[in-house]
Amino acid sequence: MDERDRAMLTRVADYQWGGGAGAALFADGDLEVTHTSSGRPRQVIGEDGRLVTYATDGRFTLGVAGGRRLDEGLPDGCYRVVVGDESEPFVRDGRNAFAKFVGAADPAIRPGDEVVLTHERGEVLAVGRAELSGQGMLDFETGVAVFVRDSVPSTDAGEE
Repeated sequence: MDERDRAMLTRVADYQWGGGAGAALFADGDLEVTHTSSGRPRQVIGEDGRLVTYATDGRFTLGVAGGRRLDEGLPDGCYRVVVGDESEPFVRDGRNAFAKFVGAADPAIRPGDEVVLTHERGEVLAVGRAELSGQGMLDFETGVAVFVRDSVPSTDAGEE
């Protein structure tokens, strides 16, 4: 990643998720950036996988690797949605998270925001797009809270 790409992508991340998000995502010096035919950055890939895709609307969509970096680099609770044991296997399977099973959510989340889904233990389960506000996720008993885009499969699948 050259310095021009790093500066621009860091600004976008800081705008989208708040100060420090760009540093959390792109501090690693060894990142690969793919570009569109017009030269615009498209995807940022680290050793741990796809961090983000820079969409045509000027916002990022998160990959699981990017979600992990945001989870570690942002203050506790920022852009996080927490689910428990009941929802974990479904979210890991790539299914959407429903409001009924949300235990906690950042009140700053707005519909359309990219968020990190974590288990109450703190483990990142998935990343996706918020369908409700953070408060709405806690208030509603029905409906999709987060459209899951990418998930972390269970490590103990089939070990029963």
